[in-house]
Amino acid sequence: MKAYKNCQSFGMPLSKDENGGGIEKDGTRSIMYCSHCYENGEFTLPDLTVDQMKQRVKEKIVEFGMPAFIAVFFTRSIPKLERWKKQ
Repeated sequence: MKAYKNCQSFGMPLSKDENGGGIEKDGTRSIMYCSHCYENGEFTLPDLTVDQMKQRVKEKIVEFGMPAFIAVFFTRSIPKLERWKKQ
């Protein structure tokens, strides 16, 4: 199985996840999703749409002090991530 560098839900580098990644149902680390998105083999916000995710990420980036145009740049690729390809 492919090892991912970024969370396949919202794009954060998995190396930046303070918890080391999400957790699968069997207790192993997820190789696709971070701990902010994925717990016990399930998404923490399962009904979230790709547009809602893009908005949440934009808000967080701006909250961290980055300009809004940078937030737009960083969220452009979210629809191409594995979680959203299936929709």
